[in-house]
Amino acid sequence: MTQSVNSLQLTFENKTVVVTGAAHGIGRAICKEFAMRGAQVAATDILDEPLGQSREEVEKAIEDSKSKGRVYTYRCDVTNSTEVDRFLERVAADFGQIDILVNVAGGVAGQVHQPIEKITDGDWAKVVDINLTSTFYMVRAVAPYMKKNGYGRIVNISSGAGRSSSLTGIQAYTSAKAGQIGFTRQMARELGAFGITVNNVAPGFVLSNPSSQKQWEGMEESAQANLIESISVKRLGTPEDIAYPVLFFASDFAQYVSGQTISADGGLQLF
Repeated sequence: MTQSVNSLQLTFENKTVVVTGAAHGIGRAICKEFAMRGAQVAATDILDEPLGQSREEVEKAIEDSKSKGRVYTYRCDVTNSTEVDRFLERVAADFGQIDILVNVAGGVAGQVHQPIEKITDGDWAKVVDINLTSTFYMVRAVAPYMKKNGYGRIVNISSGAGRSSSLTGIQAYTSAKAGQIGFTRQMARELGAFGITVNNVAPGFVLSNPSSQKQWEGMEESAQANLIESISVKRLGTPEDIAYPVLFFASDFAQYVSGQTISADGGLQLF
């Protein structure tokens, strides 16, 4: 049911939010921003220690904001469909419902550019599994819970690489992120009749985790300067810069928006 404009708020009280890839920058910031607005956040990652550190940091921010939200941590390998199913079963049992899913898990799996003829089957599959197949597993598993409630918000975190090309030159990463954007559109079409919207945020270059920090530090100073100069707002992004459009897509303000991609890249790519 459409709400009146005056009743819309950017609050997530009484909402259960699942966030994958929650141990580092972007995922961690998304957990914090939701929890500070009242959500109960089920944060998951395959990395135990950074996930625990993330929870401590987020809980401190929630306490300072006097929010009623909270973050709960779970370990899950989102490239394993059995683990995904069990994880969401547990979240549904713990909270009684799943309202919002944010698929952040992804990355280049420590790979660097190689000529296409040197890419092995394993190289390709690992990156595609982390970025695309994991999103498929999560959406497939969460759909029944959202359909049952007649409500859901799914936000996938892609990349500017999926809309154009990759700075790293990793073929599988660009392909997987482009595939995720296509999957977003298809799921928006399929799930819309059940009160579920599906959208995508495509970040630009953000110093959000050890991998991106290493990539940045490996650039020549001239390359760093050229990258910043190519960004319209003349700065690199922060994890919070990506979290904010996620909040929009998950909020009442975006109830009539589905199948869309926002490039959160400071105006690097202009379409």
